Amino acid sequence: RVVVLCLSQVGVIYSGMGPDSRILVRKARKAAQVYFMTYNERIPVAQLVREVATVMQEFTQSGGVRPFGVSLLIAGYDSHGPQLYQADPSGTYFAWKASAIGKNMTDAKAFLEKRYNEDMELEDAIHAALLTLKEGFEGKMDESNIEVGIVGKDHEFRSLSASEIKDYLEEVE
Repeated sequence: RVVVLCLSQVGVIYSGMGPDSRILVRKARKAAQVYFMTYNERIPVAQLVREVATVMQEFTQSGGVRPFGVSLLIAGYDSHGPQLYQADPSGTYFAWKASAIGKNMTDAKAFLEKRYNEDMELEDAIHAALLTLKEGFEGKMDESNIEVGIVGKDHEFRSLSASEIKDYLEEVE
């Protein structure tokens, strides 16, 4: 799975080495739990991203360990509304309205820049994301070889089911 539920309101999408992403997700969950035990409230998305990016950055400087070979998109919802961050192996992170990572990310970002606007509904955003994927996808795109994660109206992060993805793909084609 490329789309992973990190917390009920935060999800992580990775590109790169799967085992590295699992380690970072585990560290993010632990940081969120420590925050909750200390302050008795959910960790803000920006702070969670900073914690993960700090771990990634420390591994680029430490002797005897290799840097993490993974880029992350971290999507979540907190008191500031829905948020999307990209964290790179170097430990740098950026907030985005829409972004892409992985193969053909430059073309995908250019495609998203043309299609994205602030007033998009969730349905339109899913269609734009699927069209973006379709642009750089090799082979036939169907519900068995793509995953879609959303922060829904209930402020919870979830992965769309295969049947939901199939319905959206039919609308896009």
